[in-house]
Amino acid sequence: MQNAIVPLFPGLPGGPELLIVLFVLVLLFGANKIPKLARSTGQAMGEFKRGREEIEEELKEGAEESGSSTETAETSTSETSTTETSTTEPEKSS
Repeated sequence: MQNAIVPLFPGLPGGPELLIVLFVLVLLFGANKIPKLARSTGQAMGEFKRGREEIEEELKEGAEESGSSTETAETSTSETSTTETSTTEPEKSS
């Protein structure tokens, strides 16, 4: 009976596979373009991160504004009902 070795992460390349992938990248793009590609990829990831942070901040601000507008609406509703009661009472007595 042979014991089969089961890899923990079957989709990830190991040492020899990684070397082959790097060799193919050097053949396709050349040694001069690989640092440029890595730099542009890093810049793109930085832009994505900044954009995500901006959207998260806008969502937080929107949630805070909606929370404060709800409180304002409740206060104005109670003030309106008080005003309506006081204006309708003299009309009934007339």
